[in-house]
Amino acid sequence: MRSGEPLPTVGDVLAALDTGLWHWDTAAGLFTVDAVAARLLGLPARQVTLTEAQIRARLHPVDWNEITGVVQLAVAEGTLAEVRLRVMDDRQRVLRVVRSRAKPSYDRARRAYVLTGALQEVAEPTPGTPAGRRAVTGDWRRSREAFLLDAGRALAEARSTQEVLRVAANLSMPGFTPDGMAVFGVEGDHLTIIGHHGHEPGADSPFTSMPLDTDYPAAEVVRTGRAVYLSSPEEYKARYPLTWPLAERFGRQSWAFLPLTASGRTMGAWLAAFAYPVAFTPDERSVLTTVARMLAQALTRAGTAESERALTDGLQRSMMPKLGQGIPGMGVAARYVPTGGGLQVGGDWYDVIPLPSGRFAMVIGDVQGHDVRAAGLMGQLRIALRAYASEGHRPDAVLARASRFLHGIGEGDPELRFATCLYAEVDPVSGVLEIARAGHPDPVIRMADATVLTRPTAGGLPLGIDPDADYPTTQMVLESGETMMICTDGLIETGGHDLDTGWRRLRTILEEHQGNQEELADALVQAVHGPSSHHTTGPLADRREDDIAVLLLSRQGEGCGFGAESDTVRPPVRRTMLTVAQAEPERVAVARHQLRELLHDWPSTDQVDSAVLLLSEILTNVLVHTDTDALLLAEVTDGGDGRRIRIEVTDGGDDLPHPRRPGELASSGRGLILVQVLSHTWGVDPRGQGKSIWFDLYERDGAVAGDD
Repeated sequence: MRSGEPLPTVGDVLAALDTGLWHWDTAAGLFTVDAVAARLLGLPARQVTLTEAQIRARLHPVDWNEITGVVQLAVAEGTLAEVRLRVMDDRQRVLRVVRSRAKPSYDRARRAYVLTGALQEVAEPTPGTPAGRRAVTGDWRRSREAFLLDAGRALAEARSTQEVLRVAANLSMPGFTPDGMAVFGVEGDHLTIIGHHGHEPGADSPFTSMPLDTDYPAAEVVRTGRAVYLSSPEEYKARYPLTWPLAERFGRQSWAFLPLTASGRTMGAWLAAFAYPVAFTPDERSVLTTVARMLAQALTRAGTAESERALTDGLQRSMMPKLGQGIPGMGVAARYVPTGGGLQVGGDWYDVIPLPSGRFAMVIGDVQGHDVRAAGLMGQLRIALRAYASEGHRPDAVLARASRFLHGIGEGDPELRFATCLYAEVDPVSGVLEIARAGHPDPVIRMADATVLTRPTAGGLPLGIDPDADYPTTQMVLESGETMMICTDGLIETGGHDLDTGWRRLRTILEEHQGNQEELADALVQAVHGPSSHHTTGPLADRREDDIAVLLLSRQGEGCGFGAESDTVRPPVRRTMLTVAQAEPERVAVARHQLRELLHDWPSTDQVDSAVLLLSEILTNVLVHTDTDALLLAEVTDGGDGRRIRIEVTDGGDDLPHPRRPGELASSGRGLILVQVLSHTWGVDPRGQGKSIWFDLYERDGAVAGDD
């Protein structure tokens, strides 16, 4: 070219140098190549746009897998991405080796890489030579670092020995990928096979129990802690003539045996075998050594995790009871999920205990902590509770004795442990439940029509805090078709929830579930511990994972539906009962809350407000004008032409109430007037001892009586 003439175009220069251009947008997943690049890829020599799948089909799969790591490393370092790629034909034979150089950029808005680069054919070096180690990667350093980052991440995520072996078998090392692998372990003074890849089934039989003093490379590595590299069959045969026949039949050309060392101890050996000669240069040995160290750490972590899981499973199997053959007229389902930290053992437990009276007891509890000591205390406390219950003690006496027991075994310990517990004695014939509670969440009742109520029960301090604590008993009746749920706080709070938001989540599951009792137990656990729960976390900053224990008790009956074999017809009665003692006026508020929950689907909010107002008036009159306790019974029945709510309050007083005409400034005397005005019907019924005041509201009217 003479001086002063214009420079040729870039395209002309590249064509003269037999260099092609290509462009790749990972967001669109498209490659655009010019005529030279298309020819180098084994395609017709014309500009064309191809998909990633079409490009991948033209390249060696190992080379394609390495491209992503090289590009990511080049973007992070702000350098060029250089790789050497093997172009394959339709029969998976290598057509040529090409070198690609590009300057990649990352588009954060689209989360995609954009590359424009050059493609040029290069000579293919002989494998095993110093040049051969760069036959695929081009830039050895960057390719090696990208590979080690990916390998380290993959091995760190493996959770079991089999996962570790699977990851190790799929590692594509930069430029010298082995086609056979074996991991050796040590048991006593013998070498064993932990796992292998690239060999026929049964091929490991000669190596399964080989003495450590055998003249075999893996045994020498375990004995000395030093790696052994064998670049050729001749070298293998010369150094280990006795065991060479064992390796000869596999037809490999090079071998690397490396020690698996963790915490300064050689725990085994790793074999990487190659189908072609490998020189094992310092760079190649560095990569192999790093992989061996990561593999040893991953196997150690996996072995520890598997031991912990085995310990956890053994503890839980030994401490959790079997529900047996079932209870006549009752259905019982239970679930336990260890979700705590550490060894994943905690203090949650449940039990079902046959009693001498023919009844049975249901127990659920939670010992403070998530460690082996908590699990040990849980086992001791469970045995103690079972012993006290089997002696025939009442629920309050069982918990009082258990509290003294736990306080006694923890006395003198600087870390005082306590336990929450709920103990329910069940009469399967009548459905009567006698419940004593020690700092534990209240039971929940799912009625036959899927209405869900929490049942407040009297309670005392958690077990082990005060050896002289009292535990009052609350009595209730489980009607036909109803299900009681008792659980530990892990079921409520798992996933970052508090008691309020966690309960709302469980209530939705209980109300909407249509299956049988076992399916309901699974649905409750899945809702708080399954994959979907990670997308519906609670308001707390942390997830506060905890063990989960849940017990379901269903009372079956003819045509009752839930818990029985038939599963559609439900009884028409929905009811709740509550005792308000003279010394507990605060339970009037609990009664109002219970009534609102019972009427959660009542169409008229005015009627619900009226029912709550009248109930409050009647209960207050009992507490003010008598010296007895009040028993509330609220029932919703279906008469065919609409539902009816009947509220009845019974007390032990002998004086019958009567309407009065209070003065304008009087502070009392209006209770019965409100009952008369706001209810549809009402009455006072004398009992043998005491009386009962009741009133009815009808759904069909849609308004309170006083609105007419």
